Amino acid sequence: MSKRKLNRRQTWRAEKIQQERLDRAKKREDKVDHGSLGDAQSGRVISHFGVQLDVEAADGEIHRCRMRQNLPSLVTGDNVLWRADEDHGGGIIEALEERISVLSRPDRHGQLKLVASNIDQIILVIAPLPTPSNLLIDRYLVAAEATGIPVWILMNKTDLPEAEASMEQISIYQKIGYEVHSCSTHVENGLDHLKQMLIGKNSVFVGQSGVGKSSLVNSLLPGVEIRVNTISTNSKLGQHTTTTARLYHIEEGGEIIDSPGIRDFGIWHIEPEAVPDGYKEFAPFLGACRFRNCSHQHEPGCALLAALEAGEISAERLKNCLSLMETLRAES
Repeated sequence: MSKRKLNRRQTWRAEKIQQERLDRAKKREDKVDHGSLGDAQSGRVISHFGVQLDVEAADGEIHRCRMRQNLPSLVTGDNVLWRADEDHGGGIIEALEERISVLSRPDRHGQLKLVASNIDQIILVIAPLPTPSNLLIDRYLVAAEATGIPVWILMNKTDLPEAEASMEQISIYQKIGYEVHSCSTHVENGLDHLKQMLIGKNSVFVGQSGVGKSSLVNSLLPGVEIRVNTISTNSKLGQHTTTTARLYHIEEGGEIIDSPGIRDFGIWHIEPEAVPDGYKEFAPFLGACRFRNCSHQHEPGCALLAALEAGEISAERLKNCLSLMETLRAES
């Protein structure tokens, strides 16, 4: 699967053009006749609908806006400059302000798709049903580690009879240093603790369809009333309900972005050789192999195999890492 990657000069030029556009939009002395458009003002993208976006103004009002041509792709969480269209309603987004962080994933065609921006933490939501796969969890964690955004794991639906086995299954992540929390919206267990983890931070919920992300938002933020769905009784897989990421405010401070469910979180934007960097417990051993191009499978002097032999890393995590690397090489 071929993917177009910008070289350093192309990336610099795109950023330069965007900064120039942002500077122009901020200048009050701009002589351009904007017709029915009001003054440039700051706003926050709270949802995305194809070519149109919902932008929240400083006063809390939400405006359906369209984008100027040649703007980069925008995503929920972006801070933008926009102008109200006084004649036709809504507004025009003029420029994108600098992002402090961004989470992205490749779509089914291998093109990079933004998930959310300006977030402080990623909450990977899993549940006993649909049955969690540690390989899928690793995909999410590798993608999160590549962004540098802190990530922790939330086991939802702990009222289900399968919950105990699922918690044992993911205990491996707690052992290597990830925060693992649990809750249930059905019996309202663990929700107060969860909310305290979210207050004052901008968080994004990610995970498969059917793990209950939207139900969590409904429980944490009464009155939001996001439509939710049930697990398919035939496939035991989640059914898509949320179709676009949306930002919600926490009354005590902070934000939650509810993202659409994804059954298979791709990491095709990551080079195969960079996958081990997404396994945080591998860090002390990376770069210490005898051979520079070590495959971490059979070579003498492999630091990861030595760590496995010493019980410092798990066989399952190493197997998943090698599987992800092989998949990326096959699809490149």
